[in-house]
Amino acid sequence: MRKSRKKRTFWWWVIGIIAVIAVGLGLSSAANGGPLGKRTITLGTIGPDVQIWQHIAKSDQAKKAGLKIRVKSFTDPVALNKATASGEIDVNAFQSWSYLETYNKENKKAQLAALGTTYLEPMGIYSDRYHKLSQVPDGATVAIANNPANTSRGLLLLQSAGLITLKKNFGPTSGTEGIATNPKNLKFKEIDDTTGPRVLKSTDLVLIGNTIALTGHLNVLKDSIYHEQVNQSTKNNINVIATAKKSRHNKTYKKLVTLYHNQQIQQWIKKKYQGTKVNVDKPLSYLTD
Repeated sequence: MRKSRKKRTFWWWVIGIIAVIAVGLGLSSAANGGPLGKRTITLGTIGPDVQIWQHIAKSDQAKKAGLKIRVKSFTDPVALNKATASGEIDVNAFQSWSYLETYNKENKKAQLAALGTTYLEPMGIYSDRYHKLSQVPDGATVAIANNPANTSRGLLLLQSAGLITLKKNFGPTSGTEGIATNPKNLKFKEIDDTTGPRVLKSTDLVLIGNTIALTGHLNVLKDSIYHEQVNQSTKNNINVIATAKKSRHNKTYKKLVTLYHNQQIQQWIKKKYQGTKVNVDKPLSYLTD
């Protein structure tokens, strides 16, 4: 009788150990995009990129890749990054490499990591009052983004346009204090960059990134009076797909990068946005080197 009880106890222990191991393997598999990882991926994005990812989510290419994607639209980029860091959102696709780096510097306890590159789209100088740079008067007001990454990018754009020059130590998060010369005595007005198209009528010049410009029915290649050169070497301005740092090795999430660069997906994007979103299929080392 005692031997029988001991045998039963022994086998219960064996079953328990096997169950624990199985759960552990299952969780590991899920973390790396295995069987339990085949749940729906929640992807957060902003503006016109919502349409892009809705198209991708419904595409045959997504089905062939075995990916189920739920797209969630945001209006606040900081809120989207924090939701991603907390795990409320699995991945996001809206920000440039420099914006991501700036966010990480300012949010040490809610870090994100890039999964891969997507596109480069130029920032433009827009005006409802002037049609070319030579018409910009002395003392004109320039509306510029109030976040470090886009402030820096906007000032570099103004330098490229010949309106200002910047100090030698000007960096990716520098602000107006980094201006060396301002021959037209331009005045700067900081705005939430998502409001750029709405302040065109009340401001001389507005610096607007293309994602936001598209929401205001503006085409940077046609409607701006000056824009960044569409050049893939401007790596700080390349957009990325990002996730919480702890999920940076998730194989399922990484499949989104490959899916984005699918030839048929890219043909749709090019036609839809008239070439303003230049495909950049580069390894992450390209951004960090």
